Amino acid sequence: MILGTMPSVASLEESFYYAHPRNGFWPILSDYFKQPIETVEQKIALCKQGGILLWDVLSSCERQGSLDSAIKQPEANDFEVLFKNYPDLKVVLFNGKAAQNLFEKQVMKKQTLPSDLIFFSLPSTSPANAQLTFENKRVLWHETLEQVLSK
Repeated sequence: MILGTMPSVASLEESFYYAHPRNGFWPILSDYFKQPIETVEQKIALCKQGGILLWDVLSSCERQGSLDSAIKQPEANDFEVLFKNYPDLKVVLFNGKAAQNLFEKQVMKKQTLPSDLIFFSLPSTSPANAQLTFENKRVLWHETLEQVLSK
């Protein structure tokens, strides 16, 4: 499972994950799986083929714009139910530190989760994350996907 924080304005408008044209998420996955992905249908097919579940840590929040730093009044999704319904789900990848921090504060401290979960924190693919180049993000994501998906 790959977790973001909350959909961006562009993602809400498109009604699908990581829709901002400069977000590196889909180019990174496209490159990893060696498949072109341009449409929502292709993105869904790639996730199904790769055994990837996409979700967000938060079910709701107040936020002006798309920046994670602007999140107020966060409300977490119900991960207890998710893990109960998908007991084979054992690996969680965070798309950025904000997703990890929100998960730790809003989920781990308030919900009962399976004890055998494995967590990986990856650099945010958002264009707002300018600390790493796209190439550095791609390499880190590919290394982690290789480790996780080869199990």
